[in-house]
Amino acid sequence: MNAKITFFPVDNGDMTLVELESGRTILIDTNIRAAADDLDDPTRNVAKDLRDRLKRDDQDRLYVDVFLLSHPDQDHCSGLDKHFHLGKPEDHSGDKIFIREIWSSPLIFRRASKNHTLCLDAKKFNTEAKRRVSRYRESGLSVSDGDRIQILGRDENGKTDDLTEILVEVDGLIEKVNGHDDPGMSARLLAPLPLSDDESEEATLTKNNSSVILRFTITAAGGSCRYLTCGDAEVAIWERLWDRHKNRAYWLEYDILLSPHHCSWHSLSYDNWSEKGEDVEVNKNARSALSQALSGANIVASSKPIKDDDSDPPCVRAKREYEDILEPVTGEFRCTGEYPSKGKPAPMEYEIGRNGLALKSAALAAPTIISSSAVGGQPLPHG
Repeated sequence: MNAKITFFPVDNGDMTLVELESGRTILIDTNIRAAADDLDDPTRNVAKDLRDRLKRDDQDRLYVDVFLLSHPDQDHCSGLDKHFHLGKPEDHSGDKIFIREIWSSPLIFRRASKNHTLCLDAKKFNTEAKRRVSRYRESGLSVSDGDRIQILGRDENGKTDDLTEILVEVDGLIEKVNGHDDPGMSARLLAPLPLSDDESEEATLTKNNSSVILRFTITAAGGSCRYLTCGDAEVAIWERLWDRHKNRAYWLEYDILLSPHHCSWHSLSYDNWSEKGEDVEVNKNARSALSQALSGANIVASSKPIKDDDSDPPCVRAKREYEDILEPVTGEFRCTGEYPSKGKPAPMEYEIGRNGLALKSAALAAPTIISSSAVGGQPLPHG
């Protein structure tokens, strides 16, 4: 069975479904807007698109094995409470999507509480994450579907010191999905990074820069794909990541990069595009971190159509920089708001199989092979 990565057209927002060779599913963020739920509105019904890709369990519940919230911005969690069951498994009713396991970083809420007011969906997610942590503290690893949680990175002030069995350290690997080993996936946790001893650094670690960054390695049918997903992480974090990993840059390599913050210039530069225009300067270290593209790599902007103006995000200058990154590896830049057309965007679906990574056309024609990361071909160095 091939694995799949599907990017849904959700305007300036993120919503990505990873389907593993095992059949397990990982949903990263959701942005189901009110317009998408309105049958009289032309906005793509991404809730239906998602539901059509999910399976039902033995209790007839549509489910995802994992839901990961990269950070608590509204454009990453809209529709969560309306379309997903949050609460005790036994209280599930109607036909909401059942979440077997949550992946959550406490730091995205710790820093959000200092710098950013949470929307209702983010508050609901935070409440659910805390409920699941309490269940673990009561019952340990014996918790079942609907109560599981995996903590991504240590909280501040020792608040996660008793959660070691469900805690993944920064730089560590996630190799379980809903409590089960899955040989078709590993994910390196690269961020959120802990604060250093430099007090001035805290100002840079805003809600966006506390985004979860994961580098997945996905294998299926003898082929492989490295997928880098990074929420809204901005330039300060990419600088730190390059300084941290420049001697093992393969940790940042990718076949697919979901461009951070919806193709924002602020992930590549401290300068404002709307103020300086073509006089902006690229931050070399941040660009280096985001330049580890493998042969035939794709960079995907989950955003509105990109216009040649002073908008940010998406930013046409960032698009040009990503295209420049991809040129030497013969890669492709794509935008969810423009695929397959600007007027009628549809889910962008990639398959990982025997021949590596392939883009499956919106018309469901034969997949177009865009890289050949076969396990027997390109090495998979150290995660």
